[in-house]
Amino acid sequence: MRLHGKACIIGAGSSGIAACKALHQRGIPFDCFEKSDRAGGNWVFGNKNGMSAAYRSLHINTSRDRMAYSDFPMPADYPDFPHHSLIARYFEAYIDHFGFRGAIAFNTDVLRAEQQPGGSWRVTVQHDGRQSTHEYGALLVANGHHWDPRWPEPPFPGSFDGVQLHSHAYVDNQPFRDKRVLVLGMGNSAMDIAVECSQVASRVFLAARRGAYVVPKYMLGRPLDTFLTSPRWPLWLKERLGMLAYKLAVGDLTQYGLPQPEHRPLQAHPTISSDIFIRLGSGDIATRPNLRRLCGDRVEFTDGSSEAVDAIIYCTGYKVSFPFFDPAFLCAPDNELPLFRRVFHPRIDGLFFVGLLQPLGAIMPLAEAQGQWIADYLTGVYALPGPDALAADIRREDEARRRRYVASPRHTMQVDFDAYLHELGKERRRGQRRASSGRAQSSVDSPQTKLKYEPRT
Repeated sequence: MRLHGKACIIGAGSSGIAACKALHQRGIPFDCFEKSDRAGGNWVFGNKNGMSAAYRSLHINTSRDRMAYSDFPMPADYPDFPHHSLIARYFEAYIDHFGFRGAIAFNTDVLRAEQQPGGSWRVTVQHDGRQSTHEYGALLVANGHHWDPRWPEPPFPGSFDGVQLHSHAYVDNQPFRDKRVLVLGMGNSAMDIAVECSQVASRVFLAARRGAYVVPKYMLGRPLDTFLTSPRWPLWLKERLGMLAYKLAVGDLTQYGLPQPEHRPLQAHPTISSDIFIRLGSGDIATRPNLRRLCGDRVEFTDGSSEAVDAIIYCTGYKVSFPFFDPAFLCAPDNELPLFRRVFHPRIDGLFFVGLLQPLGAIMPLAEAQGQWIADYLTGVYALPGPDALAADIRREDEARRRRYVASPRHTMQVDFDAYLHELGKERRRGQRRASSGRAQSSVDSPQTKLKYEPRT
C-alpha cells in the first residue's frame, strides 16, 4: 500500500507519539489529535481529559532503560524507576527533539471515525466546541487501553454504605486516613494503593479472586526486568530460570499470607512490588479471599468471614474501548480484538493499532517498532502476507496465547516483550522482501474483503 493523502493518528500518549515520530521521519504527512492539552496520555497526572490513571505517587514498574525508546534514552540522572512527572517530561522532550509538535492538535476530541466506500477515512473532531470533518487515507489508533474502568461483572450482590471507587479515580491516600479500606485485586495498582493506604488507614485488607506472582523491583542489585531478556531462549528455560530466581528473591508467597498462584510465573502478567512484603510482614495489610457480598457497612468474603470497612477500591483493570467507532463497525468484546501482530486489522484496509498490547515489559519500545512497521507499509517498503497466510498467522498467535496465558480479559493482548520485538523484526524483513519482489498481497485491498478467520469463542 502507498498512502494517498494524509494519515490520522488518534492519541498523543506514549504510543501515539512513537507513531508520529515514525511517520514524521519518513516524510509521511499526518495529523495527530489529542484530547488533552499535553502529550503523554496515561503518564500525565491530572490530565485535562480525565483519562489518565496516574496517581500522585506513581512510579514506573518497568526499569528506565527497558522503557525508553531505542533512539532517545532517558536522561542518565533519572533513577531506575522514575516518578510519573519525569516520564511525562521525557515524552515532551521526545516530541521536541524530533520536531513534530506542530502536527499534534491538542484539546481536540475525535468524535467519529468512519470508513468511506472508497476506503478513505472521514474523521470528525471537536475543538473549543466547534466540530470539523477531515478526510484521511489511513487511520492509526493509539487511544490507549488504561482509561475505561472495568468493574466486577456481574456486580457483587447487596449494597454498601461506604465509598466505592475504581483505581482509575484514586489520587492519593488522604481521603482514607483513619478509615478501614478494602483493596480488591492483585495487580500493580492494587499493590501500590494497598501499600500507600496502609500508611494512613486504620486497617487495610487486600482481597483477590486469584493469586499472582508478586516480584520485587530488584534482584542482585539490578532491576529484575533486566534478567531473562533473550528472545531466543525457549519458554521452558525461561520458566525454569524464572522460578529459580523467584524462589531465591521471594520464596513462598503463602508465608506472607498471599494466595499461591495456580499458574506458572510466565503464564500471567507479573505484579511488581517490593513494599508489599514489608507491609504484609508488619501486619499493616491483611489478606482476604475474594468478595462474595456487600452488607451495608460490612463485606462478606468467599470463605464466609466478614469485615467492617469504610471504603472499597476496585483494582479490576480496564476495558478496551474505541468511542469514535460505531460498535457495529468495530469493538472489542471482553477485550478481544484479533489483529495481525497486534497492528493490522485482517479485514479493514488502512486501519492500524499502535500500543494495543500488554507486554511483559513496557509498551513504548514496542509501539516505536510498530510505528516504524506501519511507515514501511504506507510507503510501499513492506507488503503483508497473502490472505490465507495472514489469517493462519492470527489463528496461530491466538492459539499460542491461549495455551500460555491465564484466561482473563487482562491477557487477551499479552505478548512477551523481547520475543515480540524479535519476531516483528523478522516479519518486517520478510515483508520487505515480498514488496521488493512484487509479491504484494491483496488481502486488504478493500474493506469488503473477507478472510477465512473467525475468532474463537
